[in-house]
Amino acid sequence: QVQLVESGGGLVQAGGSLRLSCAASGRSFNMYYMGWFRQAPGKEREFVSDIKWSSGSTSYADSVKGRFTISADNAKNTVYLQMNGLKPEDTAVYYCAARHIFSTRYDTWGQGTQVTVSS
Repeated sequence: QVQLVESGGGLVQAGGSLRLSCAASGRSFNMYYMGWFRQAPGKEREFVSDIKWSSGSTSYADSVKGRFTISADNAKNTVYLQMNGLKPEDTAVYYCAARHIFSTRYDTWGQGTQVTVSS
């Protein structure tokens, strides 16, 4: 059974840092992109960042570029999102997701982890 389990969310003051983790299990993800998305109350879910597991190539939303860093640990089958310089507008539920490299749709999702940034 394919599973993505996020952890690491919490409450932090503006300017602080958090590191989210996404533990992946149930298949080999070498042919997958792993992505982070977020959804704030009353807003649509939005792309944050992704990484191609096999090559390590990454992409970021403009809103987080320079502040967030995505990485993957193949030995632990875990993807991380290091978030620095957090702003109140980063407050959201953060989700980890996976899509095959030949697909345009993320079809495996974690349960989400809450990140709250106080001003």
